[in-house]
Amino acid sequence: MQPLHHLRDDTWPHGQAQPIAPGIQRVICANASPFTHRGTNSWILGRGRVAIVDPGPADPDHLAALLKAVAGQTVTHIIITHTHRDHSPGAAALKAATGAITAGFGPHLTPKTDEMGEGGDHAFTPDITLADGATLAEGDWSVTAVHTPGHCANHICLALPDGVLISGDHVMAWSTTVVSPPDGDMADYMTSLEKLLAREDRLYLPGHGPVLPDPMPYVTGLLGHRRERESLVLSALAAAGGITPIEALLPAVYGDIDQKLVRGALRSLLAHLQKLKAENIVGELDQIGWFVR
Repeated sequence: MQPLHHLRDDTWPHGQAQPIAPGIQRVICANASPFTHRGTNSWILGRGRVAIVDPGPADPDHLAALLKAVAGQTVTHIIITHTHRDHSPGAAALKAATGAITAGFGPHLTPKTDEMGEGGDHAFTPDITLADGATLAEGDWSVTAVHTPGHCANHICLALPDGVLISGDHVMAWSTTVVSPPDGDMADYMTSLEKLLAREDRLYLPGHGPVLPDPMPYVTGLLGHRRERESLVLSALAAAGGITPIEALLPAVYGDIDQKLVRGALRSLLAHLQKLKAENIVGELDQIGWFVR
């Protein structure tokens, strides 16, 4: 499998507003982890009357940093790319502090009782729903929602003017995206990648990690990476023969990986298997194991 060339260098200090382009700033939350890189990126759009995209987790220090970054301005909107707990819970305190209107595709779609949900924030319901193609504007900023399910069913990217796209967790320069059922769906994820390729934006502002210039070759690489991974899954199943537990497929598909990443790899592997099952290419026996049809 050809490796993707990730961009991981990102030394901007946590909690400080970083100018990215006219009317765009980034503030990084200090919630680093193997799945969030150095932390969640919050994006501040506009000047005077501003929007904050993805206020992050419920973190008092990050809230204080955001309020400091917008001091003397009016926060009119808080926009959420998707309802995972590292992106949307901070909206409640930020709304209380600013009186801003919240916006997003809708509430979290995985049932609250589903223990396999990938950190869903069930407390968030937007004041304004942004369906695919909906536009929101105030002052000198505007965004158009691009529904991109896959990582999370209610995930949206946000198209800004001049070919800039807030890509959330759908495309990140520092790493591939975990697609974890039931929040995540591999078929949807790959379809959404194709949707972004058709847009031909010039700059991505992701949910974690550094900005991604010239994103089209990278998105093409992500799509190819998933297709190659799918081929590895089928080859591993064929080589194993018979009914094979998902854990037994992991070394052949992912190789020797860091133990901290095993859970995420198993979730994405399950997403691939579920896609192939829906296509009637593989089958599953009573959650015991998988087989090629």
